[in-house]
Amino acid sequence: MVARARRCCGHPTARIQRGGADGKRVPAPANPGNGLSEVMARYIDEILQPGERVLYSTNAHWIFYFPAILAWLAALGLLLLSGQTTANGLVMLCLVAAALVALAALYWTVKGWFHRFTTETDVTNLRVVHKTGFIKRRTFEMALDKVESVDVDQTILGRILNYGDVTIRGVGEGIETIKTIASPLAFRSSITTR
Repeated sequence: MVARARRCCGHPTARIQRGGADGKRVPAPANPGNGLSEVMARYIDEILQPGERVLYSTNAHWIFYFPAILAWLAALGLLLLSGQTTANGLVMLCLVAAALVALAALYWTVKGWFHRFTTETDVTNLRVVHKTGFIKRRTFEMALDKVESVDVDQTILGRILNYGDVTIRGVGEGIETIKTIASPLAFRSSITTR
């Protein structure tokens, strides 16, 4: 069930997909006369047809940050180790290693953020829409009445952290797999429950 848009200070805030912690906030359409502008509009907002509305939105899971998290922890460990050692050469070695690992962690953090920022997966009352990429964009759309089946593939870690791959099979439309999305079961339910 989708809650109605709430009003705050005279402006609509958002609709929320209900159903536990899996719900994802869906932005309300911007009021063209209110003077607010977004730096980048969501792809789904640009392609909505008259009478079409977004029912559910999800994104790439935060697990994309996992290499960055490990690298930040390693950099912190090396930094702490440099404070515990007394040999000057070893202290310098630990500090240089910590700096290099921190640079790698920063790269993986930005890479994970950019992937999540440029990936959108939405279900409207008419179709499923998936978009990845920024400059080189790849999109996938399938009408809901053409969806034959929706399969969810989760590892043990995916079940614990609530992420997985979703494969959508369409009648005459082919097969599309959306990798590592958050709340894959809720996403499947939003497609199959009509």
